[in-house]
Amino acid sequence: MPFSKLGLSEPVVEGVKAMGYVEPTPIQLRAIPLIMEGRDVIGSAQTGTGKTAAFALPIQTKLGESNGKTRCLILEPTRELAAQVETALRDFCRFTKIRVALLYGGVGYGRQNDALKAGADIIVATPGRLLDHLGRGAARLDQVQFLVLDEADRMLDMGFLPDVRRIVEHCPRQRHTSLFSATVPPQIETLIQWAMKSPETIQIGQRRSPAETDKHEF
Repeated sequence: MPFSKLGLSEPVVEGVKAMGYVEPTPIQLRAIPLIMEGRDVIGSAQTGTGKTAAFALPIQTKLGESNGKTRCLILEPTRELAAQVETALRDFCRFTKIRVALLYGGVGYGRQNDALKAGADIIVATPGRLLDHLGRGAARLDQVQFLVLDEADRMLDMGFLPDVRRIVEHCPRQRHTSLFSATVPPQIETLIQWAMKSPETIQIGQRRSPAETDKHEF
């Protein structure tokens, strides 16, 4: 089934084509329709299977055009992952006016503050730096319609779960929530029960193993 048959908006489909993607991967094929329907989703899939597009494409379709308010928040455990996801989002929405802000620690606040002041429709952030911006009043999450907790087990391993809970409390209760995690230990299960509503679980392939099409070079 091509991307054009999944109910995605024309600008988003054009963005996907411009990146050279032809057909959805299994995680995309299963997750996109559920998110388009407004269902909460728990996704487990191998590295390299395209889970970023699985949540990004339907969310960008639902957001439509920019309105200057943050309606989507994507949490990542590390600055590297946050940067990768932000780059992918910009590529997917190249034919829209959706604005994306990238927030992570270890750098100054200047460019991040500018991106927030310009009106970010989507924020991609690590938990600590996002809490800093919330404390300063530079970021607001009261209009968030879509929340994505990516690499949730890694956020648990890095001790971010209390920060994640604090951030979720800043978001409206009426929202769509997606969680992606290679494993679901008890602490993540507790978070799911607290933060999600009747989520649909998708598992593709074996957990914690990279896709066979990926190769590692250094």
